[in-house]
Amino acid sequence: MSLPGVYETTLKDGTPSFRASITYRKKHISLGSFLTEKKAHEAYLLAFSLLSDHTLGILDHSSSCPLSFEKWVVLINLRDNGLYFSTPIYLMKTYFSYYLEPELELKFDLEDLFYYSSHKIMRRGNHLFVADYGMQVTLSSRYGIKNYAVQGKDFRFINGDPHDFRYENIEILNTYHGVSMIREKNTVKYRARLHLRSYYLIGYYDSAIEAAIAYNKAVDIVKKRFPGKNYEVNYIAELKASEYAGIYKQVEVSERIYTLQ
Repeated sequence: MSLPGVYETTLKDGTPSFRASITYRKKHISLGSFLTEKKAHEAYLLAFSLLSDHTLGILDHSSSCPLSFEKWVVLINLRDNGLYFSTPIYLMKTYFSYYLEPELELKFDLEDLFYYSSHKIMRRGNHLFVADYGMQVTLSSRYGIKNYAVQGKDFRFINGDPHDFRYENIEILNTYHGVSMIREKNTVKYRARLHLRSYYLIGYYDSAIEAAIAYNKAVDIVKKRFPGKNYEVNYIAELKASEYAGIYKQVEVSERIYTLQ
């Protein structure tokens, strides 16, 4: 007879395996597979203790624990907040934390709860992403941060925490290709540059949109001289075609762009 919370199964190659599970508030929760019945039972007993002992917290997990850290977080959130998520989410009053590791806590607004409760965050080096419809989607791209963006130049985390993805903490400084925000004393200008072997200044402009269109104009000029060059251009969604054409016609670019060799 199996120990409580444990049932025996076999792997595809016929190797015996022991699965542990627990039922809490009518919710049946799998705790994982183990090589021995004893280990599976230990996981069951620990889960039972964790769900009843409020002195145990997220950071009390240890490497010798029979429960995975992900399952540890799931159980603590269920205990404290009465909600079960399959991903390692812990609900706070005004936001939620997604724990990849004990020392790696990601913070999100509650409006993102549904998405991250059904999408597992993965990490490869410093690269954070989710699998969405068979594609790898970076976390930063969900918050308007381009793949080529540089922290501190194109965007910043206002409180300095690069793992805090709450909307109020993310400031996009530069939205467009080839455009950088330049702060000088009490004024803000937008610099447009084009890279062709090295960076060439297109000009300084009063708005990001004007700088983005100047960049597009410079790209068109360079493509005529160097047909093989391939540049991404800026799409200005908020402008009508006639408005875009008017700015494109009037915006000035450096004379040097016309004479690039």
